[in-house]
Amino acid sequence: MKKKLNIALRWLRKPQNVILVVLLIVLGYLTLIPLFSIVQDTFTVHRSEMRAIKGSSVGDFTLYHWTKMFASGATSQKVFYEPFLNTMKIAFLSCMVAILLGGSFAWIITRTNVKAKGFISTVFVFPYIMPSWTLAMAWLNFFKNSRVGGAPGLFSVVTGLEPPNWFSYGLFPIVLVQGLHYAPFAYILIGGILRNMDANLEEAAQLLHASRFKIMTKVTLPIVRPALLSTFLLVFSSTMSAFAVPAFLGTPVNYNVLTTQMYRTLNGMNPGYGYIMALIMIVIGVGILMLNQWITGRRKNYTTVTGKSSNIALVNLKGARTPVTVLLIVLLLIVAIVPLISFAVESFIMAPGDYSLDNFTTEFWIGEGSPDIANSEPGILRNKSIYTGLWNSLKLSIVVSLVAGTVGILAGYAIAKKRGSKLSTIVNNLTFFPYLMPAMAFGAIYLSMFAVRKGFIPPLYGTFALLALVGSVKYLPFASRSGINAMLQLSGEIEEAGEIVGISWFKRMTKIIIPIQKTSFLSGYLLPFISCMRELSLFILLVTPSTRILTTLLFQYNEKGWNQYANAINLIIIVIVVSFNIAINKLTGASIDKGIGSTNN
Repeated sequence: MKKKLNIALRWLRKPQNVILVVLLIVLGYLTLIPLFSIVQDTFTVHRSEMRAIKGSSVGDFTLYHWTKMFASGATSQKVFYEPFLNTMKIAFLSCMVAILLGGSFAWIITRTNVKAKGFISTVFVFPYIMPSWTLAMAWLNFFKNSRVGGAPGLFSVVTGLEPPNWFSYGLFPIVLVQGLHYAPFAYILIGGILRNMDANLEEAAQLLHASRFKIMTKVTLPIVRPALLSTFLLVFSSTMSAFAVPAFLGTPVNYNVLTTQMYRTLNGMNPGYGYIMALIMIVIGVGILMLNQWITGRRKNYTTVTGKSSNIALVNLKGARTPVTVLLIVLLLIVAIVPLISFAVESFIMAPGDYSLDNFTTEFWIGEGSPDIANSEPGILRNKSIYTGLWNSLKLSIVVSLVAGTVGILAGYAIAKKRGSKLSTIVNNLTFFPYLMPAMAFGAIYLSMFAVRKGFIPPLYGTFALLALVGSVKYLPFASRSGINAMLQLSGEIEEAGEIVGISWFKRMTKIIIPIQKTSFLSGYLLPFISCMRELSLFILLVTPSTRILTTLLFQYNEKGWNQYANAINLIIIVIVVSFNIAINKLTGASIDKGIGSTNN
């Protein structure tokens, strides 16, 4: 017994073992137990449901939610089946738009002699850097109609034509906006494969007098097929769990998807329905990403490239080179720059739909508030709620980045040091597990788990601590990937040299390891900060008036029809997010258009 105790104590003297044990316990509690909690809630009577479930008490076991969700005729159709089919259609079609657009740009940039490649590549990823609802708000600014939007958009004012509802709201704009938002993601993945592809294969096909079309379909596409499938699955998962875009573009015409329906049920009288939807989205998300890992894992079996040609034969666009370049730049400016101009313009418009100079005002920025304008709401720069939201957003993002970044460094260190062990593998999977869950479903899990006292943990709903906890766990995968990659690049001999001369573990970390890999570790702090700053879906169910942040304020203003305030807040968020993205590039040297190394694995 004494011998075993000594072995255990010797094992625990190694910092990496202690870190792994602590992470196993904490992450197991924060990732696996919430899943059991949300499953339990689907079979539990909640306080708001006692009238519907007659004779029941809070906490009783019930199958009511499951039967009403799946087997109650018209109710099931409206509550679940219709939103589910809408979600699947949007996810599939958005993938098609993203892959076609992103793949086309990737091929043009990597395989033709088009001009201004650097500028096009940088601007093309701009919509992906910005919050997802940016293009949705821009779409409404331009194409809303007076039948639903109350006031016509810029298109109607300029042309005198009223866009039909199907064009302004619902399936078509949601698919187009989400496809444009995730097209840069497809560009990053597909472009990386095309950029590193062995050009000898295409050159061999040219020597055999194959046409350009045949080379594309028989050589290039089969090589990038794994990237296409991976892009499809990852974009499908992301669009399926999107909330902001369907909320902005679908809600005006009652076009519901799973996320908007879940938001409505969890905030209404039927939270049990919402927990079932969250569970279904988690199962689909995990299944999709497991399928993606299986596909990318099989890719090794099809490796045929053993060398890389340094001479890539670019397609000569000849006389079309300049027109194609101009066309691409114009399209990019329309998608990436014009929306920002529209937000600025709309925030100064007094009466929506009137773009005459007499209708411009600074009331929504610096006004003290007027009874006939938004219930006397002060301008953005005089509004205490906005400053409270800004402070909460910054405070939350800083806390989340510090917690996620620090834990990510420790996790990366321990996982890399014990690489190959069962404990390391389990902890590695636990740190990545939050990435598999749709953001709103993840928020719903923590709402379910921490709305009531759990042992010694008091109820956290309505507290800043809950937001910080949810954000830290959700964005831990970014930081942990950064930490693992940084440690795998670092030779073990460097730390061993410090151990030999008797330097303590803390001093080795702060004086040797972190300074050497500071740029990689820094991205583990900055990426959670930026992601948290622009997040809406994760926090929309959890905020209260005292903990609201900029993104939820924007959503609330938009729901009330106070579009000038919403546009102004959107502009502020974009400026902050883009500024910190620039800081990432300056401080870490990472370039998002070539893939951020710390988040690719």
